[in-house]
Amino acid sequence: MSLSHEIRQLVKLAWPLLIAQVTQTLMGVSDTIMAGRVSATDMAAVAIASSIVMPILFFLQGIILALPPIVSRLDGSRRTDLIPAKGQQTLWLSLLLSVPLALCYFWVPHLKGLLGMEPKLQAITLEYLQYMLISMPFFAVYQVLRQYCEGLSVTRPSMIIMFVGLLINIPANYVFIYGKLGLPAFGGAGCGIATGLVFVGMMVCTWVYTHYSRKMSHYPFFSQWYAPRLSEFAEILRLGLPIAMTILFEVSLFSVVAILLAPFGALIVASHQVALNFSALMFMIPLSIGLAVAIRVGFLLGEEKPLHARKAVHGAWIVGIACALFTASVSFLLRFQIADLYSNDAEVVRMAADLMFLAAVFQFSDAIQVISGCALRGYKDAKAMFYISFLSYWGIGLTTGCILGLTDWIVPKMAATGFWIGFIVGLTSAAIFLGWRLAYIQRIKEEQLTPS
Repeated sequence: MSLSHEIRQLVKLAWPLLIAQVTQTLMGVSDTIMAGRVSATDMAAVAIASSIVMPILFFLQGIILALPPIVSRLDGSRRTDLIPAKGQQTLWLSLLLSVPLALCYFWVPHLKGLLGMEPKLQAITLEYLQYMLISMPFFAVYQVLRQYCEGLSVTRPSMIIMFVGLLINIPANYVFIYGKLGLPAFGGAGCGIATGLVFVGMMVCTWVYTHYSRKMSHYPFFSQWYAPRLSEFAEILRLGLPIAMTILFEVSLFSVVAILLAPFGALIVASHQVALNFSALMFMIPLSIGLAVAIRVGFLLGEEKPLHARKAVHGAWIVGIACALFTASVSFLLRFQIADLYSNDAEVVRMAADLMFLAAVFQFSDAIQVISGCALRGYKDAKAMFYISFLSYWGIGLTTGCILGLTDWIVPKMAATGFWIGFIVGLTSAAIFLGWRLAYIQRIKEEQLTPS
């Protein structure tokens, strides 16, 4: 198979994933914009609470992301009878992890007074956090069913169901944030209620599709129930835990910064959130390419075609870099207009536009590192990602950001700007290290599977 063939296969897999991921991010965009229209404090509360809860959500999702490479490789090797059991074991494990998180709803009020924030900001933050925690099991079940379908190269339903979620999110935000239909106005905390309803809606839709779809009838998730097995949990965790930690390290690089910036005031935090929110939207393009290449690599390795898997990775890099050129141009040229969509505060707009200039710089290294990392998932090589991520995101990126943003050691305190320079340094390091690891693993796999 040629490189152009692999690029076509990747695009076929990736475009529904892209629309699904963009739609998911647009939910966060709508939360930020609608909360920002209430006040900068409400926007800052959503930013801080998201910085706490999103790493938890992404950690859960990371565990579940062990499922696509497992089922795609079984599908490629034509062992489809084993696939439903793998899906159900992932479901049991996700519930075991998410239900205790939901029970933390009752513990959150005890955080009052422990956070160094102004009272109004703290109240909105904790209330939002409660609503998000109680919806965790619904999110977990939705993710299992979604990753089950995507691992079998069935990606279009994710696009449609995520769009349904957006259709729920925007009117629900309007009702709960501003107090419509006879309900009280929850302000920024209303975004948490709306997001919880979205998780429920998407879980139900994905459950119905997985159960009744003709395309999924070859991989019947619900035809027979399998009891939870600790040995299966261990297999999922061996692959999923390093993936989850990798995602956690990357997300934390961004999320912890919002908390570290809180002492600088709501305007600084709000500008950081605006730039981060739009950057996350642009990041969905290389992420979707990465998710597609993980599925494709797993399938090709199941067919014992390691040289074709290498071509798939090369095709993903080509498409990713081309897309990064586009997203970097948009981030730079339209930075003021984009920031103006998020806030009516001129100072927030100005600071956010400055940060989006830096965001344009790291688009290229971000694309290379996420595609390389996702490809390693397809090769089932996740442990090295754990170490590389920790070194790059926390050891190099966050350290650089703290020095530039919080101290006068090199230059006067740069606040958010210093941390965003740290993002550039950390993501570039990750791109270099992950690319090197991927080349090494490809060589080993080709030696194992290529006949002498």
